[in-house]
Amino acid sequence: MQSFSVAAKRVTVVGAARSGVAAAALLARRGAQVTLTDLRPEIDAAEGLRNAGVELALGGHPSGVFERADLIVLSPGVPGSQPLIADARQRGVPVMGEIELASRWLKGKVIAITGTKGKSTTTTLTGRVLQAGGRRAIVGGNIGLPLSAQVDASTPETLHVVEVSSFQLEETDTFHPWIAVLLNLSADHLDRHGTREAYAAAKARIFANQAADDWTVVNADDPAVLALADRSAARRLPFAMDRAMAEGVSLVGDTIVRTVNGRQTPLVPVSAVQLPGRHLLADVMAAAAVGSIAGVASPALVTAVESFRGLEHAMESVGAVDGVRFINDSKATNIEAARRAIESFDDRVVVILGGRFKGGSFRDLREAVSGRVAAVVAIGDARPLIRESLSDLVPVRDATSMEDAVTQAFAAARPRGVVLLAPACASFDMFVDYADRGRRFKAAVKQLTTRR
Repeated sequence: MQSFSVAAKRVTVVGAARSGVAAAALLARRGAQVTLTDLRPEIDAAEGLRNAGVELALGGHPSGVFERADLIVLSPGVPGSQPLIADARQRGVPVMGEIELASRWLKGKVIAITGTKGKSTTTTLTGRVLQAGGRRAIVGGNIGLPLSAQVDASTPETLHVVEVSSFQLEETDTFHPWIAVLLNLSADHLDRHGTREAYAAAKARIFANQAADDWTVVNADDPAVLALADRSAARRLPFAMDRAMAEGVSLVGDTIVRTVNGRQTPLVPVSAVQLPGRHLLADVMAAAAVGSIAGVASPALVTAVESFRGLEHAMESVGAVDGVRFINDSKATNIEAARRAIESFDDRVVVILGGRFKGGSFRDLREAVSGRVAAVVAIGDARPLIRESLSDLVPVRDATSMEDAVTQAFAAARPRGVVLLAPACASFDMFVDYADRGRRFKAAVKQLTTRR
Protein backbone atom coordinates (compact mmCIF):
# COMPACT_ATOMS: atom_id res chain seq x y z
CA MET A 1 0.00 0.00 0.00
CA GLN A 2 3.03 2.30 -0.28
CA SER A 3 1.58 3.86 -3.47
CA PHE A 4 -1.31 5.44 -1.52
CA SER A 5 -0.93 9.22 -1.70
CA VAL A 6 -2.85 12.22 -0.39
CA ALA A 7 -0.50 14.85 -1.77
CA ALA A 8 -2.43 18.04 -2.66
CA LYS A 9 -5.75 16.35 -1.89
CA ARG A 10 -8.39 18.09 0.20
CA VAL A 11 -9.00 15.84 3.20
CA THR A 12 -11.61 16.39 5.90
CA VAL A 13 -10.99 14.65 9.23
CA VAL A 14 -14.11 14.33 11.37
CA GLY A 15 -13.65 14.20 15.15
CA ALA A 16 -10.83 15.80 17.13
CA ALA A 17 -10.18 13.16 19.77
CA ARG A 18 -6.79 11.37 19.93
CA SER A 19 -7.16 9.45 16.68
CA GLY A 20 -8.54 12.36 14.68
CA VAL A 21 -5.79 14.71 15.83
CA ALA A 22 -3.12 12.12 14.96
CA ALA A 23 -4.70 11.49 11.56
CA ALA A 24 -4.87 15.21 10.74
CA ALA A 25 -1.22 15.70 11.65
CA LEU A 26 -0.16 12.65 9.62
CA LEU A 27 -2.14 13.79 6.58
CA ALA A 28 -0.57 17.25 6.77
CA ARG A 29 2.91 15.69 6.87
CA ARG A 30 1.98 13.69 3.79
CA GLY A 31 1.10 16.78 1.82
CA ALA A 32 -2.69 16.93 2.11
CA GLN A 33 -4.76 20.08 2.53
CA VAL A 34 -6.37 19.09 5.83
CA THR A 35 -9.48 20.37 7.55
CA LEU A 36 -10.26 18.96 11.00
CA THR A 37 -13.87 19.46 12.07
CA ASP A 38 -15.48 18.81 15.44
CA LEU A 39 -18.67 19.82 17.23
CA ARG A 40 -16.67 21.15 20.17
CA PRO A 41 -15.77 24.85 19.98
CA GLU A 42 -12.27 24.32 21.41
CA ILE A 43 -9.69 21.49 21.48
CA ASP A 44 -6.40 21.23 23.36
CA ALA A 45 -4.36 20.43 20.24
CA ALA A 46 -5.51 23.50 18.28
CA GLU A 47 -2.25 25.48 18.31
CA GLY A 48 -0.07 22.56 17.31
CA LEU A 49 -2.41 21.57 14.48
CA ARG A 50 -2.59 25.10 13.10
CA ASN A 51 1.21 25.29 13.19
CA ALA A 52 1.26 22.03 11.18
CA GLY A 53 -0.95 23.61 8.53
CA VAL A 54 -4.26 22.01 9.53
CA GLU A 55 -7.36 24.16 9.14
CA LEU A 56 -9.76 23.84 12.07
CA ALA A 57 -13.54 23.95 11.70
CA LEU A 58 -14.75 23.77 15.30
CA GLY A 59 -18.13 24.28 16.95
CA GLY A 60 -19.95 22.41 14.19
CA HIS A 61 -19.50 21.29 10.59
CA PRO A 62 -19.64 24.41 8.42
CA SER A 63 -20.86 24.37 4.85
CA GLY A 64 -18.29 23.05 2.43
CA VAL A 65 -16.11 20.87 4.69
CA PHE A 66 -17.70 17.72 3.26
CA GLU A 67 -18.75 19.04 -0.14
CA ARG A 68 -15.25 20.03 -1.28
CA ALA A 69 -13.41 17.03 0.25
CA ASP A 70 -11.53 14.54 -1.91
CA LEU A 71 -11.32 12.18 1.07
CA ILE A 72 -13.06 11.97 4.45
CA VAL A 73 -11.36 10.33 7.45
CA LEU A 74 -13.45 9.44 10.50
CA SER A 75 -12.42 9.24 14.13
CA PRO A 76 -13.77 6.05 15.77
CA GLY A 77 -16.43 7.94 17.71
CA VAL A 78 -18.02 9.30 14.52
CA PRO A 79 -20.68 7.05 12.95
CA GLY A 80 -20.32 6.75 9.21
CA SER A 81 -24.11 6.76 8.94
CA GLN A 82 -24.36 10.48 9.76
CA PRO A 83 -26.31 12.23 6.97
CA LEU A 84 -23.52 14.56 5.87
CA ILE A 85 -21.09 11.64 5.60
CA ALA A 86 -23.65 9.38 3.93
CA ASP A 87 -24.35 12.11 1.37
CA ALA A 88 -20.62 12.42 0.63
CA ARG A 89 -20.36 8.68 0.08
CA GLN A 90 -23.28 8.84 -2.31
CA ARG A 91 -21.42 11.50 -4.30
CA GLY A 92 -18.48 9.13 -4.59
CA VAL A 93 -16.20 10.67 -1.95
CA PRO A 94 -14.03 7.96 -0.33
CA VAL A 95 -14.64 7.58 3.41
CA MET A 96 -12.31 5.64 5.70
CA GLY A 97 -11.46 5.30 9.36
CA GLU A 98 -8.25 6.45 11.00
CA ILE A 99 -7.01 2.86 11.40
CA GLU A 100 -7.52 2.21 7.69
CA LEU A 101 -5.70 5.42 6.76
CA ALA A 102 -2.66 4.75 8.94
CA SER A 103 -2.37 1.09 7.98
CA ARG A 104 -1.84 2.05 4.34
CA TRP A 105 1.52 3.62 5.19
CA LEU A 106 2.86 1.10 7.71
CA LYS A 107 6.06 -0.73 6.85
CA GLY A 108 5.83 -3.24 9.70
CA LYS A 109 3.36 -6.02 10.42
CA VAL A 110 0.12 -5.50 12.33
CA ILE A 111 -1.08 -7.60 15.24
CA ALA A 112 -4.71 -6.56 15.70
CA ILE A 113 -6.65 -7.46 18.84
CA THR A 114 -10.39 -7.15 19.28
CA GLY A 115 -13.25 -8.62 21.31
CA THR A 116 -16.07 -7.48 23.52
CA LYS A 117 -13.95 -7.66 26.67
CA GLY A 118 -10.25 -7.81 27.44
CA LYS A 119 -8.82 -5.93 24.46
CA SER A 120 -6.76 -3.41 26.41
CA THR A 121 -5.30 -5.97 28.81
CA THR A 122 -4.38 -8.37 26.01
CA THR A 123 -2.96 -5.65 23.78
CA THR A 124 -0.77 -4.22 26.55
CA LEU A 125 0.47 -7.63 27.67
CA THR A 126 1.13 -8.74 24.08
CA GLY A 127 3.34 -5.70 23.58
CA ARG A 128 5.30 -6.52 26.71
CA VAL A 129 5.64 -10.17 25.67
CA LEU A 130 7.09 -9.18 22.30
CA GLN A 131 9.41 -6.60 23.81
CA ALA A 132 10.63 -9.13 26.39
CA GLY A 133 11.39 -11.44 23.47
CA GLY A 134 13.54 -8.80 21.80
CA ARG A 135 11.03 -7.74 19.14
CA ARG A 136 10.46 -4.09 18.20
CA ALA A 137 6.82 -3.63 19.18
CA ILE A 138 4.73 -0.44 19.28
CA VAL A 139 1.46 -0.65 21.20
CA GLY A 140 -1.62 1.48 20.63
CA GLY A 141 -4.69 1.93 18.48
CA ASN A 142 -7.82 2.21 20.57
CA ILE A 143 -5.57 2.67 23.61
CA GLY A 144 -2.41 4.69 23.98
CA LEU A 145 -0.70 5.79 20.77
CA PRO A 146 -3.07 6.08 17.78
CA LEU A 147 -1.95 4.10 14.75
CA SER A 148 -1.53 7.35 12.79
CA ALA A 149 1.07 8.43 15.35
CA GLN A 150 3.04 5.21 14.72
CA VAL A 151 3.48 5.57 10.96
CA ASP A 152 6.66 7.64 10.97
CA ALA A 153 8.39 5.14 13.30
CA SER A 154 7.33 2.08 11.29
CA THR A 155 10.09 -0.12 9.88
CA PRO A 156 9.94 -3.57 8.24
CA GLU A 157 10.96 -5.05 11.61
CA THR A 158 8.28 -3.23 13.61
CA LEU A 159 5.32 -5.12 15.03
CA HIS A 160 2.34 -2.81 15.55
CA VAL A 161 0.22 -4.25 18.36
CA VAL A 162 -3.12 -2.56 17.86
CA GLU A 163 -6.30 -2.67 19.90
CA VAL A 164 -9.17 -2.26 17.44
CA SER A 165 -12.80 -1.63 18.34
CA SER A 166 -15.88 -2.37 16.28
CA PHE A 167 -16.12 1.38 15.58
CA GLN A 168 -12.65 1.33 14.05
CA LEU A 169 -13.10 -1.90 12.13
CA GLU A 170 -16.39 -0.96 10.46
CA GLU A 171 -14.63 1.73 8.40
CA THR A 172 -11.77 -0.51 7.16
CA ASP A 173 -11.25 -1.68 3.61
CA THR A 174 -7.66 -2.88 3.09
CA PHE A 175 -6.63 -3.24 6.78
CA HIS A 176 -4.54 -6.42 6.90
CA PRO A 177 -3.34 -7.90 10.21
CA TRP A 178 -0.58 -10.48 10.14
CA ILE A 179 -2.11 -11.83 13.37
CA ALA A 180 -5.79 -11.14 14.10
CA VAL A 181 -6.95 -11.90 17.65
CA LEU A 182 -10.64 -12.26 18.55
CA LEU A 183 -11.00 -12.74 22.31
CA ASN A 184 -14.77 -13.12 22.77
CA LEU A 185 -18.05 -11.88 21.37
CA SER A 186 -21.26 -10.79 23.08
CA ALA A 187 -23.78 -8.01 22.56
CA ASP A 188 -22.29 -4.53 22.87
CA HIS A 189 -22.60 -1.08 21.29
CA LEU A 190 -26.09 -1.88 20.05
CA ASP A 191 -26.89 1.81 20.50
CA ARG A 192 -24.60 2.40 17.52
CA HIS A 193 -24.64 -0.81 15.49
CA GLY A 194 -28.34 -1.49 15.95
CA THR A 195 -28.24 -5.30 15.95
CA ARG A 196 -25.98 -8.07 17.23
CA GLU A 197 -25.46 -9.14 13.64
CA ALA A 198 -24.17 -5.71 12.60
CA TYR A 199 -21.87 -5.59 15.63
CA ALA A 200 -20.50 -9.06 14.79
CA ALA A 201 -20.03 -8.08 11.15
CA ALA A 202 -17.95 -5.08 12.20
CA LYS A 203 -15.75 -7.30 14.40
CA ALA A 204 -15.38 -9.84 11.58
CA ARG A 205 -13.71 -7.23 9.39
CA ILE A 206 -10.52 -7.97 11.32
CA PHE A 207 -10.28 -11.14 9.19
CA ALA A 208 -11.39 -9.69 5.84
CA ASN A 209 -7.99 -9.26 4.18
CA GLN A 210 -6.01 -12.05 5.76
CA ALA A 211 -4.17 -14.53 3.56
CA ALA A 212 -2.93 -18.09 4.00
CA ASP A 213 0.38 -17.02 5.53
CA ASP A 214 -1.33 -14.94 8.24
CA TRP A 215 -2.66 -16.12 11.61
CA THR A 216 -5.86 -15.93 13.59
CA VAL A 217 -5.77 -16.38 17.37
CA VAL A 218 -9.29 -17.17 18.53
CA ASN A 219 -11.12 -18.20 21.69
CA ALA A 220 -12.25 -21.78 21.15
CA ASP A 221 -14.48 -21.59 24.24
CA ASP A 222 -16.71 -19.08 22.39
CA PRO A 223 -18.77 -20.56 19.52
CA ALA A 224 -19.59 -17.11 18.13
CA VAL A 225 -15.86 -16.37 17.83
CA LEU A 226 -15.19 -19.63 15.98
CA ALA A 227 -18.04 -18.92 13.56
CA LEU A 228 -16.60 -15.50 12.67
CA ALA A 229 -13.07 -16.90 12.37
CA ASP A 230 -14.27 -19.19 9.59
CA ARG A 231 -14.25 -16.06 7.40
CA SER A 232 -10.46 -15.86 7.61
CA ALA A 233 -8.15 -17.52 5.09
CA ALA A 234 -5.34 -17.50 7.66
CA ARG A 235 -3.87 -20.28 9.75
CA ARG A 236 -5.69 -20.71 13.04
CA LEU A 237 -4.24 -20.96 16.54
CA PRO A 238 -7.14 -21.45 18.98
CA PHE A 239 -6.88 -21.06 22.74
CA ALA A 240 -9.21 -22.47 25.39
CA MET A 241 -9.45 -22.57 29.16
CA ASP A 242 -12.39 -24.93 29.43
CA ARG A 243 -11.38 -27.84 27.19
CA ALA A 244 -8.35 -29.76 26.00
CA MET A 245 -6.91 -28.78 22.62
CA ALA A 246 -5.46 -31.31 20.21
CA GLU A 247 -3.92 -28.32 18.42
CA GLY A 248 -3.67 -24.92 20.07
CA VAL A 249 -3.06 -23.23 23.40
CA SER A 250 -4.72 -24.67 26.50
CA LEU A 251 -4.32 -25.32 30.20
CA VAL A 252 -2.59 -28.57 31.05
CA GLY A 253 -2.57 -28.89 34.80
CA ASP A 254 -1.22 -25.59 36.08
CA THR A 255 0.56 -24.57 32.88
CA ILE A 256 -0.39 -22.78 29.68
CA VAL A 257 0.91 -24.96 26.85
CA ARG A 258 0.89 -24.92 23.06
CA THR A 259 0.22 -28.21 21.32
CA VAL A 260 1.45 -28.72 17.75
CA ASN A 261 1.24 -32.11 16.02
CA GLY A 262 0.67 -33.76 19.39
CA ARG A 263 3.76 -32.21 20.95
CA GLN A 264 3.21 -29.96 23.99
CA THR A 265 5.44 -26.96 24.62
CA PRO A 266 5.06 -25.25 28.02
CA LEU A 267 4.61 -21.50 27.67
CA VAL A 268 3.70 -19.97 31.05
CA PRO A 269 2.91 -21.47 34.48
CA VAL A 270 -0.39 -20.20 35.87
CA SER A 271 1.49 -19.26 39.05
CA ALA A 272 3.21 -16.48 37.06
CA VAL A 273 -0.11 -14.74 36.35
CA GLN A 274 -0.64 -11.75 38.66
CA LEU A 275 -4.09 -10.71 37.40
CA PRO A 276 -7.27 -11.25 39.47
CA GLY A 277 -10.28 -13.00 37.97
CA ARG A 278 -10.34 -16.22 35.96
CA HIS A 279 -11.52 -14.38 32.85
CA LEU A 280 -8.25 -12.45 32.70
CA LEU A 281 -6.37 -15.76 32.39
CA ALA A 282 -7.89 -16.06 28.91
CA ASP A 283 -6.28 -12.73 28.00
CA VAL A 284 -2.90 -14.05 29.18
CA MET A 285 -3.38 -17.18 27.05
CA ALA A 286 -4.12 -15.05 23.98
CA ALA A 287 -1.02 -12.91 24.55
CA ALA A 288 1.09 -16.04 25.05
CA ALA A 289 -0.31 -17.50 21.82
CA VAL A 290 0.69 -14.38 19.86
CA GLY A 291 4.14 -14.44 21.46
CA SER A 292 4.60 -18.06 20.52
CA ILE A 293 3.73 -17.32 16.86
CA ALA A 294 6.24 -14.47 16.90
CA GLY A 295 8.95 -16.79 18.23
CA VAL A 296 9.13 -15.53 21.81
CA ALA A 297 10.60 -18.27 24.01
CA SER A 298 9.02 -19.40 27.27
CA PRO A 299 11.46 -17.61 29.64
CA ALA A 300 10.65 -14.24 28.04
CA LEU A 301 6.93 -15.03 28.13
CA VAL A 302 7.16 -15.79 31.85
CA THR A 303 9.14 -12.62 32.55
CA ALA A 304 6.53 -10.46 30.82
CA VAL A 305 3.57 -12.16 32.49
CA GLU A 306 5.10 -12.12 35.99
CA SER A 307 5.80 -8.39 35.83
CA PHE A 308 2.33 -7.44 34.52
CA ARG A 309 -0.04 -6.30 37.27
CA GLY A 310 -2.88 -5.26 34.99
CA LEU A 311 -4.31 -1.93 33.83
CA GLU A 312 -5.90 0.92 35.68
CA HIS A 313 -9.70 0.55 35.74
CA ALA A 314 -9.54 -3.17 34.84
CA MET A 315 -10.14 -5.28 37.96
CA GLU A 316 -7.91 -2.81 39.76
CA SER A 317 -7.57 -3.29 43.51
CA VAL A 318 -8.17 0.05 45.20
CA GLY A 319 -7.56 -1.08 48.77
CA ALA A 320 -9.64 -1.99 51.80
CA VAL A 321 -11.56 -0.11 54.47
CA ASP A 322 -12.59 -1.90 57.69
CA GLY A 323 -12.22 -5.28 56.00
CA VAL A 324 -14.17 -4.32 52.86
CA ARG A 325 -12.19 -4.58 49.61
CA PHE A 326 -12.77 -2.18 46.70
CA ILE A 327 -12.28 -3.21 43.08
CA ASN A 328 -12.36 -0.75 40.16
CA ASP A 329 -13.49 -2.39 36.92
CA SER A 330 -14.78 0.77 35.27
CA LYS A 331 -13.70 -0.66 31.89
CA ALA A 332 -16.50 -3.24 32.27
CA THR A 333 -18.75 -1.24 29.98
CA ASN A 334 -21.03 -4.06 28.79
CA ILE A 335 -23.10 -6.86 30.29
CA GLU A 336 -20.64 -9.65 29.53
CA ALA A 337 -17.73 -7.77 31.07
CA ALA A 338 -19.73 -7.09 34.24
CA ARG A 339 -20.79 -10.74 34.44
CA ARG A 340 -17.20 -11.95 34.28
CA ALA A 341 -16.12 -9.43 36.91
CA ILE A 342 -18.90 -10.51 39.29
CA GLU A 343 -18.04 -14.19 38.79
CA SER A 344 -14.48 -13.49 39.95
CA PHE A 345 -15.74 -13.43 43.55
CA ASP A 346 -17.40 -16.09 45.68
CA ASP A 347 -19.91 -14.21 47.80
CA ARG A 348 -20.84 -10.98 49.60
CA VAL A 349 -20.20 -8.79 46.59
CA VAL A 350 -21.88 -5.40 46.31
CA VAL A 351 -21.90 -4.26 42.69
CA ILE A 352 -22.16 -0.69 41.45
CA LEU A 353 -24.00 -0.97 38.13
CA GLY A 354 -25.31 1.56 35.66
CA GLY A 355 -24.69 4.46 33.36
CA ARG A 356 -25.74 4.95 29.75
CA PHE A 357 -27.01 1.59 28.54
CA LYS A 358 -25.51 0.25 25.29
CA GLY A 359 -27.79 -2.73 24.70
CA GLY A 360 -28.31 -6.31 25.82
CA SER A 361 -30.19 -7.17 29.01
CA PHE A 362 -29.39 -6.85 32.68
CA ARG A 363 -31.34 -10.08 33.10
CA ASP A 364 -28.27 -11.83 31.69
CA LEU A 365 -26.58 -11.02 35.02
CA ARG A 366 -29.13 -12.92 37.10
CA GLU A 367 -27.21 -16.20 37.26
CA ALA A 368 -23.98 -14.44 38.28
CA VAL A 369 -25.80 -12.30 40.86
CA SER A 370 -27.80 -15.09 42.48
CA GLY A 371 -26.10 -16.39 45.63
CA ARG A 372 -23.03 -14.24 45.09
CA VAL A 373 -24.16 -10.60 45.24
CA ALA A 374 -25.43 -9.13 48.50
CA ALA A 375 -26.76 -5.91 46.96
CA VAL A 376 -26.65 -3.75 43.84
CA VAL A 377 -26.19 0.00 43.85
CA ALA A 378 -27.59 1.49 40.64
CA ILE A 379 -26.34 4.72 39.07
CA GLY A 380 -27.09 6.74 35.98
CA ASP A 381 -29.68 6.50 33.24
CA ALA A 382 -29.94 2.71 33.47
CA ARG A 383 -31.26 2.63 37.05
CA PRO A 384 -34.86 1.69 36.10
CA LEU A 385 -33.64 -1.17 33.88
CA ILE A 386 -31.41 -2.52 36.65
CA ARG A 387 -34.19 -2.41 39.22
CA GLU A 388 -36.64 -4.11 36.85
CA SER A 389 -34.16 -6.89 36.03
CA LEU A 390 -32.61 -7.68 39.42
CA SER A 391 -34.66 -6.33 42.34
CA ASP A 392 -36.51 -9.61 42.88
CA LEU A 393 -33.13 -11.34 43.47
CA VAL A 394 -31.18 -8.81 45.55
CA PRO A 395 -31.74 -5.39 47.11
CA VAL A 396 -31.23 -2.66 44.51
CA ARG A 397 -30.43 0.79 45.86
CA ASP A 398 -30.36 3.98 43.80
CA ALA A 399 -27.47 6.44 44.07
CA THR A 400 -27.27 9.93 42.62
CA SER A 401 -23.49 10.27 42.52
CA MET A 402 -20.39 8.09 42.69
CA GLU A 403 -19.74 9.29 46.24
CA ASP A 404 -23.26 8.28 47.23
CA ALA A 405 -22.85 4.90 45.48
CA VAL A 406 -19.59 4.09 47.26
CA THR A 407 -21.01 5.08 50.66
CA GLN A 408 -24.09 2.89 50.18
CA ALA A 409 -22.07 -0.01 48.80
CA PHE A 410 -19.64 0.13 51.71
CA ALA A 411 -22.48 -0.06 54.21
CA ALA A 412 -24.00 -3.06 52.41
CA ALA A 413 -20.67 -4.91 52.07
CA ARG A 414 -19.60 -4.71 55.71
CA PRO A 415 -18.01 -6.38 57.54
CA ARG A 416 -15.90 -8.46 55.09
CA GLY A 417 -17.33 -8.06 51.62
CA VAL A 418 -16.22 -6.67 48.27
CA VAL A 419 -17.41 -3.47 46.59
CA LEU A 420 -17.09 -3.93 42.83
CA LEU A 421 -17.50 -1.13 40.29
CA ALA A 422 -18.56 -3.05 37.15
CA PRO A 423 -21.05 -0.70 35.48
CA ALA A 424 -22.02 -2.73 32.36
CA CYS A 425 -22.71 0.65 30.73
CA ALA A 426 -21.05 3.60 29.07
CA SER A 427 -20.16 6.50 31.34
CA PHE A 428 -21.25 9.56 29.38
CA ASP A 429 -24.41 10.32 31.36
CA MET A 430 -22.41 11.21 34.49
CA PHE A 431 -18.71 11.23 33.59
CA VAL A 432 -16.30 12.27 30.85
CA ASP A 433 -15.38 8.64 30.11
CA TYR A 434 -14.75 5.31 31.85
CA ALA A 435 -11.40 6.57 33.20
CA ASP A 436 -13.06 9.59 34.81
CA ARG A 437 -15.64 7.23 36.32
CA GLY A 438 -12.91 4.98 37.70
CA ARG A 439 -10.97 7.90 39.16
CA ARG A 440 -14.11 9.22 40.82
CA PHE A 441 -14.67 5.77 42.34
CA LYS A 442 -11.13 5.71 43.71
CA ALA A 443 -11.48 9.24 45.08
CA ALA A 444 -14.70 8.26 46.87
CA VAL A 445 -12.96 5.23 48.42
CA LYS A 446 -10.14 7.51 49.58
CA GLN A 447 -12.70 9.82 51.17
CA LEU A 448 -14.09 6.84 53.08
CA THR A 449 -10.60 6.08 54.36
CA THR A 450 -10.08 9.61 55.63
CA ARG A 451 -13.43 9.57 57.42
CA ARG A 452 -12.69 6.36 59.33
